[in-house]
Amino acid sequence: MSHGVVRSDVKSPLGGSTDQGLGGEGQDVPPLRNYLVLTIFTCFCPAYPINIVALVFSVLSQSSYDQGDYEGSQRLGRKALQLGIASVIIGLIIITIYVIVHFTTHVV
Repeated sequence: MSHGVVRSDVKSPLGGSTDQGLGGEGQDVPPLRNYLVLTIFTCFCPAYPINIVALVFSVLSQSSYDQGDYEGSQRLGRKALQLGIASVIIGLIIITIYVIVHFTTHVV
């Protein structure tokens, strides 16, 4: 019984790993896209209910990814992205309206 014998005739896939998982099927792990930086940035926009929900979806996406639910993680990440973009747009509209009202009103 020899321990530590390296077999040179076994070819590994391009990734370098010889672990095939159960049943010989290798599951490709998609990259994590939870858009956490975008949703944290949107917390500075004045559209608070929307950007807080986007942040929650982003954190839930990370949690689903850590549990191995990659499809759920992608779905929650897309929702976080959509809500983050909506929050930025609504925030810019609110800021624009505020600036227009502030600079066009005259105190007599």
